[in-house]
Amino acid sequence: MAQFRDEWLSPTLTQLIGDEKLDAARTSEDAAASLWETVVESKDATDAEILGTLATKFRVKIADLSQMERAAKDLVTEDQARKYHILPIRATDSYLELATANPFDLDCEKTLAFATGREVRLLLASPMVIAEHLDELYRPENVMERILEGMGDSKADIQMMDEVEEPEEVISEAEASQRPVVRMVDLILSEGILSRASDIHIEPEEGGVAVRYRIDGVLRQIMKIPRAAGLPLISRLKIIASLDIADRLRPQDGRARVVINAVPVDLRVSTLPASQGEKVVIRILDSSRTVLTLEGLGLNDEEAGSIQELLAYRDGVILVTGPTGSGKTTTLYSAIRHVQSEGVNIVTVEDPVEYRLAGIVQVQVHEKAGLTFAAALRSILRQDPDVVLVGEIRDLETAQTAIQASLTGHLVLSTLHTNDAANAVTRLADIGVEGFKIGSALRGVVAQRLMRTLCPACSEERSEPVAKKLDKWIPEGQTLVRAVGCPECAMTGYRGRFSILEILKVSTELERLISHGATADKLADQAMAEGMRSLWDSGLAHVIRGESTIEELLRVVDMPQDDEMPGGKVETRRVGDRRQTSAAPPQTTAPPVDIVPPPLVQSRRMTDQFELVDGAVVDGSGDGTVGIRVLLVDDEDQLRRVMKDLLERDGYTVFEAGDGAQAIEQVDIHVPDILVLDLNLPGLDGYGVITQLRSRQTTEHIPIIVLTAKGDEDNEVRVFELGADDFLSKPFRARALSARIQAVLARSRR
Repeated sequence: MAQFRDEWLSPTLTQLIGDEKLDAARTSEDAAASLWETVVESKDATDAEILGTLATKFRVKIADLSQMERAAKDLVTEDQARKYHILPIRATDSYLELATANPFDLDCEKTLAFATGREVRLLLASPMVIAEHLDELYRPENVMERILEGMGDSKADIQMMDEVEEPEEVISEAEASQRPVVRMVDLILSEGILSRASDIHIEPEEGGVAVRYRIDGVLRQIMKIPRAAGLPLISRLKIIASLDIADRLRPQDGRARVVINAVPVDLRVSTLPASQGEKVVIRILDSSRTVLTLEGLGLNDEEAGSIQELLAYRDGVILVTGPTGSGKTTTLYSAIRHVQSEGVNIVTVEDPVEYRLAGIVQVQVHEKAGLTFAAALRSILRQDPDVVLVGEIRDLETAQTAIQASLTGHLVLSTLHTNDAANAVTRLADIGVEGFKIGSALRGVVAQRLMRTLCPACSEERSEPVAKKLDKWIPEGQTLVRAVGCPECAMTGYRGRFSILEILKVSTELERLISHGATADKLADQAMAEGMRSLWDSGLAHVIRGESTIEELLRVVDMPQDDEMPGGKVETRRVGDRRQTSAAPPQTTAPPVDIVPPPLVQSRRMTDQFELVDGAVVDGSGDGTVGIRVLLVDDEDQLRRVMKDLLERDGYTVFEAGDGAQAIEQVDIHVPDILVLDLNLPGLDGYGVITQLRSRQTTEHIPIIVLTAKGDEDNEVRVFELGADDFLSKPFRARALSARIQAVLARSRR
């Protein structure tokens, strides 16, 4: 006699159809995988009869599958749905309704409650109906069609150029050429280009494939596609970039060109094998959107004058430094456009050639063929150039050739990856260039970052005060502006970017210091004494003029630290792209008077007297939580309010933020003692918040507790690697949260 996975139904079915019919169904050669299906197929009972009997006997509601919501489906992965044979029906911030043929599946209930952070409610449905809807719900073509219908047709007319013909005999290529897949790729590309995205990220992750656009330097998740639909999408992108779709184990790079609204746009496509599948990043090179002029960079008047002064040299080396994505190439292109004239021969060597410039010879590096930066540069010098642009100085050979070219009467423009201007000199020395050669060849170094411009349609005057630590930088009575958000700027409050610069011009004294191997700190100090303005000063000028916000400036560069001591001499020191100050010992032994530490330092000192007693932090009054500032960051308003009430009852001072951008702003305003941070946030997610806070000197020591429904091991390891202090999964107990906060604070004070 066959045993079925739903043997718990036997008493109910015996009551409904009798022992004889049930035994006959069990011994039938056509028995199905479940007792329910076997009885229905033998026509001893119908689905409706079994559902009605179960609902009455166990007082369980019958699922209405016509009420299925997309929000519920987004919470349940296809693997989970098929493993537990369930259908997601409806979801709110507090509960999740699932249709199941086994309302007593405790493993399913506990797992989904843990994964989603919601109460799970199980409703009855037929196993056959569930199977039909599962295939329909998670079928790739239909999922993609539904997404396309939900997003609407693209407003752009997009065409692929030079597309590779797809052999029909290869199954993966055939799947990638299905109409829904092609439409989805066209939609993602066209919407990314029209949204002014600089990059499109296609990232396989647990439960699906995320599509994110980098707009104005910030990544925003646009959609999440089920894995079964996302993998053909990645294959389609590899096809149009002429990449090998059968090779998923090696990184690949390719190019493509599309025409959108009759304007050609170049794409650089890069793939990277990852643990969850291949990640694809598409760099969008839209020359029609890029204004290659010095005026288009949005520089301060003084900075524009300094750049023009450097470009007036007939020989020497001019370097532009900064991290990836800081606009170095655009600045170099704007510079050569400035010096370009009929009597000037300009040649560039790049990897890759990002924008095609009329009237300029551009050489593409091809290392496999032996055409490296150094080899190309040597050949270029035999082509009688006046100005040479080298995409990047990566090694000693390229650096020596570039310096030799500058010493023989050529103006050489290039880039380096350093944090500030002074460190460009030490970087050249590190790769082996002699100091006297650097000093004689170098004309100037431009360190650069990009800040977002406020949206002109929705920006407004800032009513709330800035953090006290910023008071000394803002002129008294100065009115600042704040980002609001509107449809014009995709609710971000920003639209477009401008450059902030730190320009080091090599004087006679700086040339002497460089030749003698001076450190970056000494070079920076001398440049500051000669009038160089830091990145912070450059950005602050734009903020005071109302072109951006103080929060955006803090996101891009760190605030200089001025720890001034009475009777001591303050010495300015730079670390990376920051200016720091160190004080010499005071000349008097008199004790300091009226020294008030900044808010964060003051909070730390006030709590030095606390001791950890039985897992709780207490002071002399017996209430160690009073005055401790907690910032709660979660996009679920109801959950955030509950946590706030719990913590305020324990004596904490609680602030709130609903997304990652608000979290960064609240940190700068209130300087909390600890953060309780969700990972799944709109816009800037929790990972991004941790990364930003840990990269800034003023916030790198603030304790962070991650509170999330993503309670798997990979996420836990990742947040600890980024710098989180503790990890707590949803759902959680109220006392556990308070205890974790106290424990983390106690550890941070040791």
